[in-house]
Amino acid sequence: MWFDTPATSPDWHAAIQHLRRVEPALRPIITKVGQCTLYPRRDYFILLSQSIFNQQISLKVAAVLFARFRSLFPNHRPTPTRVLQFLETADEQTLRHIGLSRQKRAYIGNLARHFVDGRVPLRRFSGMSDEQIVECLTEIKGIGRWTVEMFLIFVLNRPDVLPVDDLGLRDGVRRVFTLDERPTPKQVIVRGEIWRPWRTIATWYLWRSLDVVKTD
Repeated sequence: MWFDTPATSPDWHAAIQHLRRVEPALRPIITKVGQCTLYPRRDYFILLSQSIFNQQISLKVAAVLFARFRSLFPNHRPTPTRVLQFLETADEQTLRHIGLSRQKRAYIGNLARHFVDGRVPLRRFSGMSDEQIVECLTEIKGIGRWTVEMFLIFVLNRPDVLPVDDLGLRDGVRRVFTLDERPTPKQVIVRGEIWRPWRTIATWYLWRSLDVVKTD
């Protein structure tokens, strides 16, 4: 990511203490990975745009295409207004070069219009519950529940999000708890009850557990 890392990050010490106490299986992962490095980000529009680029293709390819898209804007920062102007004037060759299919073009344009029209209540997010934000953002065509859950985790740093439809999370649960097969979303919900009110941090460590496997 091109975002500046803040000088100080959130203190997740209480979350880590809680998870160490209630979930012994996570203790070796926490020890090996170290401190949780989640920190809040502010450029909501760019991150939601990137989530649309990520749909239905590998993250590696999406990263290349999104970098091409960003390069078309001053300071590599697409804004809602500039994106709408770009979509009105861009030729097909340029759109193909940055991987914007007709469907993704519609999704990006729809997202930009929601921001321009003020239908995304940015200033009210701090007073809204996780579920209220999910309901608000999933009204935007092209933005699904999983995308909003990633937004809640990686952008707003909401502490108790459990994205049970995420295959990486479920693979992490399978690995850490030595299950025979990938658990169902319902099984993850049940297992994750003891992680409250820090299910986001548990999720982060379960994702990182897969990185530990790769490097062991």
